[in-house]
Amino acid sequence: MSDDKGKFLSTTKLANASEVKAKDLFDKLEKAGFIVRDTNNKWTLTDEGKNAGGCIKKSSRTGEYVAWKEDFDVKSLMEGKAPVTSTNKFNGKRISATVIGKEFGLSATRINQIIDELGWMNKHLKGWKLTKQGKHNGGFQFEDGKTGIPYVLWDESIIKNKHFTNSVNDTIGTNAEKKSTDNSLNSFRNKFEAKHRAADGHFVRSKAEMLIDNWLYMAGIVHAYERKLPIEEEVYTDFYLPIGKVYIEFWGLEECDQKYAARKKIKQDIYKKYGFNLIELTDKEVLNLDDVLPKMLLKFGITTY
Repeated sequence: MSDDKGKFLSTTKLANASEVKAKDLFDKLEKAGFIVRDTNNKWTLTDEGKNAGGCIKKSSRTGEYVAWKEDFDVKSLMEGKAPVTSTNKFNGKRISATVIGKEFGLSATRINQIIDELGWMNKHLKGWKLTKQGKHNGGFQFEDGKTGIPYVLWDESIIKNKHFTNSVNDTIGTNAEKKSTDNSLNSFRNKFEAKHRAADGHFVRSKAEMLIDNWLYMAGIVHAYERKLPIEEEVYTDFYLPIGKVYIEFWGLEECDQKYAARKKIKQDIYKKYGFNLIELTDKEVLNLDDVLPKMLLKFGITTY
């Protein structure tokens, strides 16, 4: 019942071999994001589908069609789990924000806000769009078959994801008394006391940071100070703007402190590695924030005044 010397089966033949209805299998494959209909209303394979072991075959009778490896994990797919593949590290049950919220005693709205703030998905005109970082952390993009509204489900491992649980704990105040144990990139945070009070009440570590904080506050831009990046490395940004998912770093000591310059290079490489939106400010630019910062923010879709 196979094609290509028994290595691949068409979707219909795979359904028959797995004793499920072909229509149900097509539906599950579509919802999993493995196949989509093209402009000619024919099924075509997505990148996710290729990673799951699918390929495009040709038939002299029917033309091109989607085929799957004989050992494709149909059972897991039909049960709502991610099929086990060599390229997919997220093989647990896919769960919604509502289900996640029940684990932490939070509403689905609050869970979506936390995930959005992490930069793992973005608010669409209607629904949610998964980001690269979200995919890396176990998100799967779906689209409602009737309305076309995009939505995201998450691998059940998100409940134990360190970055996510830290953000949840920050939200409910559990992390209020916790301190960083990092002695490398963030050692300067212990060296320079946060004693400059900004207009919004934030205590920052330098006059330049106070000027930046005050500017953001007066411009009506919501921002966090010393927010931990949602990555494995323990790195803190100077400022984080939830709108636009933008990070702001102020570099002020690299000319007179070699250790600081080395730390700056490491942080810049980390921002580049993860593709984060980054604005970098120097002393000169801090003295001209009204001229330079609106232009920098506009590049990320943030308008001021």
